[in-house]
Amino acid sequence: MIFIIVQAFVFITYDAAMVFYGPFENTKEMLVTTAMTTLKHQYLVKMFLSEKEIDRIMEKNKIVSAGKYSDTSAIAVSNFTNTDSDQNDSDNQNKSSNNYAAKASDPGTINLVDISNGKYKGYLLLISNPARVKIGTTDKLGTYGMKLEDIVKKYDATAAINAGGFVDTDGMGNGGTATGVVMENGNILCGKEGEKYLTIGFDENSAFVLGEFTIEEMKERKIRDAVSFDPFIIVNGEPQIESGNVGWGLAPRTAIGQKKDGTVVFLVIDGRQLGSVGATLAEVQDILLKNDVYNAANLDGGSSTQLIYENKTINHPCSSAGPRYIPTAFIVK
Repeated sequence: MIFIIVQAFVFITYDAAMVFYGPFENTKEMLVTTAMTTLKHQYLVKMFLSEKEIDRIMEKNKIVSAGKYSDTSAIAVSNFTNTDSDQNDSDNQNKSSNNYAAKASDPGTINLVDISNGKYKGYLLLISNPARVKIGTTDKLGTYGMKLEDIVKKYDATAAINAGGFVDTDGMGNGGTATGVVMENGNILCGKEGEKYLTIGFDENSAFVLGEFTIEEMKERKIRDAVSFDPFIIVNGEPQIESGNVGWGLAPRTAIGQKKDGTVVFLVIDGRQLGSVGATLAEVQDILLKNDVYNAANLDGGSSTQLIYENKTINHPCSSAGPRYIPTAFIVK
């Protein structure tokens, strides 16, 4: 696991004082941001650094997504023709999986790409028809989560990745309480009127939407499926990370994006394992840019990172207890 490596790095390869108080600022920042994005290993840096110094490093590496919006008009979603009736009709008020028939006469293609290298193991899933990508949720949202494989079975999905964040007090959460907003098939399942939420999702035309919206604004923009997480990684073709590791360090990663031709891209990278230490968000950004992704956002990674395709878990989740219970997933119907 990554933290075995980190501990060895700190206490064996280098003298701890040299790492935390010496001239190796980049190394110190990587260790701090990696440890502080977990719940169980923050002590590795708190033993040596003050809260003020930790806050300084985290703030220095912070990326701000508020106030940034994707240009949905730049996406060629018209390549696929919707065949369902308007999402807002009475039938679509039913939140069950029966409403998730693919909204296209052409199902398009799905391609799995191995992006592993000497540092990490990772995968891209390329979905050419964006109308097939939806939000799937646990049966008991707000109470208890479901494992990704069970969400896949619920919706009879072809593929899925974990999606938005959730409350996980002391690492003992049951995955049921989503943070931010959750919209499924045009229905708001989580969120409060009047509050603004960082939003990651798709509108009724299946264009990928990034922005900060109230629930009312989401409805005005005809967003059909969405969750909340951050940061946004690429907005309108522009990389959002210019330097540093934006306070997230090395970890397992899950991300989602869309190309200008409408293709949706799922990304997962394993981490905290001897064979795959994980990736920074800057590395995730570089991978997506190389694959012509126009808009992209980070999703809940760490122990939640998981990709299922054709009823098989493609990556290796790092949780010792197996795949986690989660509230939401991006699914492919």
